[in-house]
Amino acid sequence: MKTLVLVRHAKSAWGDPTLSDHDRPLNDRGRRDAPEMARRLRERGIVPDAIRASTALRARSTAEAMAAELALAPDALVLEERLYGAGPETILGVVSGLDDAVGTVMVVAHDPGMSELAYRLSGEIEHMPTCAVAEFRFAIWSWSEIEDADAVEGHLDTPH
Repeated sequence: MKTLVLVRHAKSAWGDPTLSDHDRPLNDRGRRDAPEMARRLRERGIVPDAIRASTALRARSTAEAMAAELALAPDALVLEERLYGAGPETILGVVSGLDDAVGTVMVVAHDPGMSELAYRLSGEIEHMPTCAVAEFRFAIWSWSEIEDADAVEGHLDTPH
């Protein structure tokens, strides 16, 4: 059994027009929501073995806050350039390359790709608001099987 946890990055700040999209930081709400959503994951017994996150500042900051709240080892978080602006196929491509020793992976990235993938996996989740967490369990033994696998269970949690 493998578990995929999709996290749309927390709420970001738009106040500085000189920053590129890639460099936008989290706002106050985003800095509050990320650790709270990690606490909820832990309460449900979900603690990822690995995190893959977009290199964008808002996604990286979300992943770092969640990893800290979950007391993960520093090497559990790996930044993946391919996740910035990624669609469902790219996200699943990143996941399919994971070591099979990883039982649960968290992916922190952006919309519309996260919502599109959540819908593809659930048939129900049409939109993931900022810092939403969607968990999917798969009856597979290898991450290389995920692109063709159907989720056997899904759960969506939102911060508000």
